[in-house]
This record gives sequence, structure tokens and C-alpha cells, in this order.
Amino acid sequence: MAKAGGGMRGVRREEEQRRGVFTRRALLLGLGQVGALGFLGTRLWKLQMEEGERYATLAEENRLSARLLSPPRGRIMDRNGVVVAGNRLNWRALLVAEQTQDVSATLETFTKIVPLQDWEKGRIEREVRRRRRFVPVAVREFLTWEEMARIEVNAPDLPGIVIDVGTTRLYPEAEHLAHIVGYVAPPAERDVGNDPLLELPGVRVGRSGVERQHDLLMRGRAGAVQLEVNAVGRVIREVERREGVPGQDVQLTVDSVLQRTLRNKIEEGTSAVVLDCRSGEVLAMASQPSFDPNLFNSGVSAEQWREWTRNRATPLINKCTNGLYAPGSTFKMVVALAALEARVVSPGERISCPGYMDLGESRFHCWSRYGHGGVDLRAGIKHSCDVYFYELAKRVGIDRIANMGNRFGLGVDPEIDLPGARKGLMPTRAWRAAQGKGWSLGDTVVHGIGQGFYQLTPLQLATMTARLASGRMVVPHVTRAIAGRPARTDWPTMAVSDRDLRLVRDGMWAVVNEGDGTAHASKLPAGYGNMGGKTGSVQVRRVTREQRERGYKTENLPREYRPHALFVAFAPFENPQYAVSVIVEHGNSGAGAAGPLARDILVETFNRFRTPAGPGPRVAEAQPGGAPGVPAATTR
Repeated sequence: MAKAGGGMRGVRREEEQRRGVFTRRALLLGLGQVGALGFLGTRLWKLQMEEGERYATLAEENRLSARLLSPPRGRIMDRNGVVVAGNRLNWRALLVAEQTQDVSATLETFTKIVPLQDWEKGRIEREVRRRRRFVPVAVREFLTWEEMARIEVNAPDLPGIVIDVGTTRLYPEAEHLAHIVGYVAPPAERDVGNDPLLELPGVRVGRSGVERQHDLLMRGRAGAVQLEVNAVGRVIREVERREGVPGQDVQLTVDSVLQRTLRNKIEEGTSAVVLDCRSGEVLAMASQPSFDPNLFNSGVSAEQWREWTRNRATPLINKCTNGLYAPGSTFKMVVALAALEARVVSPGERISCPGYMDLGESRFHCWSRYGHGGVDLRAGIKHSCDVYFYELAKRVGIDRIANMGNRFGLGVDPEIDLPGARKGLMPTRAWRAAQGKGWSLGDTVVHGIGQGFYQLTPLQLATMTARLASGRMVVPHVTRAIAGRPARTDWPTMAVSDRDLRLVRDGMWAVVNEGDGTAHASKLPAGYGNMGGKTGSVQVRRVTREQRERGYKTENLPREYRPHALFVAFAPFENPQYAVSVIVEHGNSGAGAAGPLARDILVETFNRFRTPAGPGPRVAEAQPGGAPGVPAATTR
């Protein structure tokens, strides 16, 4: 019994020990659960109360994608409101770097769907590196519907790729207005700077012409759009959109119809300018050959660029503002004005022209080997007598000639609102001395007929003619209005004697309207009144004495050795409205090549701007013996 009782006590002790162990384990487990629940509760409280806003924002950012919108570029219109540089829709594929973990892998996948060249991939990766990761980078522009469909179907495999519609530049007139309007191109790294607008795909900057001159005004301000996207980045819906502010429109002075007509009349190597004598508005300005600015939107191929740059006719250069030529005899009016102002010659004084002038051991020939006999100012301009202007230049000196030329817009910084227009050159003694060389009397004589070191543009010659015709300091300009604000048209009077201007105009009247004038064949048709004009020819190679003695004829030379042909004119003579300058490279004769072309241009200008009241322009015919309004003492 004692053993049995002891056994029962042992069993009870063991049971109590087991219960004690279980109780401790339960307690520890309970404490652990309480601690875990407390930690979770604390964490949930922290997430909800302290960090709830941050995580809500992150979740919203995963759901919403914000993008900047490039604004439409301002349009360029001609004087009649016809759009000559506008915008058209452009479907494109963009890459948002922050939405993909591997840009290279995404591009490789994209290439299997829409092929990319290696240089395109390199360009995309460079732009991704230099831009902020949320700024889209253009992968491919001008997508077709088939290409867009393939991209959308494969969207889950193209993280970061989105389809977007933007605008691109369109030039309806193509080659006809390329040199004036210019073109746009994607911004280079140096252009971007601190302007985030230039980082947007589809944004273009002006590279030449009016596009460059008014680039900042036409850019506009960027807009923004918020899109709801799913886990793979596919757009679900548009949440909010704020459109950008379009760039300002620019209206030109140019008439696109006249411009097209003019370009269709000229051949390669020819440049022509039509100005309004009263306002300085450029009505047309054509240079042949030209180029298609639309090609710069999609990227000019290397082959096309080589073709342009190797072409000796320089299609990318506007010859009207950048082509430099000696003015030849079209410059003789400036020499005459300088001599009249200096009082070294009177209008009626006759100078003998035997066909040459001897100066020391040098002989300077007139274009007429037989000479012109005794000529006064009017006859000197009318017959373009070289000997007469040799003598005037010798008397007045090169510095006075240069000063007069500067007043007529020659050899000075051009004020026209087109970038890159060249200044040209009006030589002086100081200019020659700066080169470490002297100036001789023979140099002055040669420059009296517009030869020598002169370098002038067709636009400058048109400006000279407009100032001669109007007597005002008109400044040529191609911008008529920006956002409705008109350009300046009031110009001060020329600091030149009105009497002297009338005398020179009389000579220009005789050039065209008298039977023995050098440009009588270019007289305006009946009903269009009269014009004043001046012919010019500029040698491109020296003529030897032996060639002259053999009856040298330039028309028998290969074309590249023939003189340039020039002509300047204004009309109607009695009330000047339009000034024209024409240069035909290697055209041989101003009277034969440039004069008839200038006449046709003026006729087209009159027809284009005819008044509704009548069938065409009608002006009073000049009376026999001289131009209207010229002092009687100078008429013959």
C-alpha cells in the first residue's frame, strides 16, 4: 500500500510538472503573439497615419503618367494671309526612360517591330542620357497606321514606349520661298540650355530665314497632360489636359503668287529682288537654284546633303542677301551723285570719250571701242559711257564715292530682318591701308565704273534703286506684321540734294525710253507707263589688249568666263512704286539678259497689284525730249 501511495504521488508530481511547462509555453506564446500584434498594429498605424499620404502619392504616380505637351509652332503667312509655313499632324513613338528598366533592351525589341538604324539607336540613347528620365524622347516619327498597330499590339513587351500625336512643319511653297521662310530642325545639345521646352519631342528650332529670325516668338509655351495607365504602362484614359500656348503668327511682306511667278522666270545662277519703293517691303526675292525645306523635317539624307554642298550653284545660299558681286555700271548713279555733291562736275559739262582714257602708262577702255564723243551727265548715264565715269571718279575720289554708296545702303550692315545677310564691301583708302597696301589713282578710275574691289548683294542694289526713286532712306524688310503689329513704314528723307536725284533719274529714264539708250529694248509695254533703269556688266576675267584688238566678243567664250549681267530699275517713273534688281551670273550683257527679265518682272508686279478700278496700271507718258519733272536745263 505504501508503494502504491508513493507511486500515485509521483504520477501527480509529474503531471503537475507537465502542466507547469505547458503553462509557461502558453504564456510565452501568448506574449509573443501580443508582441507581434502590437508591432503590426503600430506599423499599420504608422503607415496609415504618418506615411499614408506618401504611399498614396506613390500609388497615384504608378496609376497616372504626366507628360509635357509641345505647343504648336506659330505660322508664317504671306502678305495676303496665305500660309507658307504651317503645321500638320505627326504620329510618333516616344520613349519615357523612367518607365523601363533597360532602355537598350526596349530599343532592341522595338527594332524587331519597326526597324531602327544603328545611328538612330545611338541618337536615342544619347538623348536619354542627357535628359531627365521623365522627359519623352522621340524614337520614330511619321509612323504609318500599320506601324502604330504593330506597336500597340506589342505594348506589354515595350515598357516605356508610348504612341503620341504631335505636329511637324509643312512648307506648301517648298522651293519657291525656301530662302526667305527658311527651315526648322531638331534642337542640338547647345540649343537646349535651360529651356525645358526644347527637350520635348517634336519641338523644332529655326535654322535659317524667317524661321530663325523670329524663332523665340513662334515657339510658344508647353502644355501638360495626365494619363491613367495600367501595370504595363498602357494608357487607360486621359485624366486632365492643359493645352500649350501656340507660338505667335508672323505675316510677311512677300506675295507668294508673285514669288512663284518670278522663280518660274529665272534660270540657274539668277537672283532678283522686287521692293516697294515707298515702304521698303520685299514683295518678292528669288534665288535660283533653291531647295525643299520640307526635307529637313524628316531628316536630310547624307546623299542629299552631299548633293547640295557639292553643287557649284549653291542651292542652300540665298544669293539675294549673301551673293556678293561687283555692281558694274549699275553703280554709276552713285558716282554721279558723289561728283554732283562735290561740285566737281556740272550737269551740262561735256567730257570727250574717244573710246579710252590714258592715265600714265595705263589705258582704260570704254565698253564702246569707238567712243561716244562729247557726253554730259545725262548722256553719260544713257550710253553708260565708261570714260565719262572714269573722269568723274578721278575728280571726286574713292572716299567720297564710298560715303555716297554707304548712304544708299551699300557696304554697310544690312538692316533687313533676315539672319546672315552680308554686309558687302565699299572700298576706301583706309580699308586698303589696313591691308598694308596703297591706293592708286588707277584704282579710283576702275572703281568709277563699278569694277574693282566692290562686293555688293542684289538686295543692296535694289535698296539703292528704291532710295534713288523715292528720295527716302527706305529699309528693306520681309516681316509685315507679328501678331497683328505692323512693321515700320515711315522713312526719313535722304541726305542728298533732290535736284541731284532728279538729274540722275532723268539719265535712267533715257536709258530705257530713248531709242539710243542702252536698254531701249526693255521698255515697258504700252499701258504700263515708263520706267527708269540702268544696265551693267561685270567682267569675271581680265581682257587683254591683244583680245581687244582682235575684236574680242564675250558671247563666244565658255559660259563660266562670260561677264555677269545686271539691271536695276524702278517704275512708274512719275510716281515710283516698285524697284527691281536682277543679276544673271555669266549672262554676258545687262541689256540682253537682265534688262528684259527685269521688264517682265515689273509687268508681272503691276498685274499682280493692279487696282480694281481699271484694267491695269495707267500712268502719264513722258513728253518727248526728257523725263517729266526734270529741270529744263538738263533735257535734250
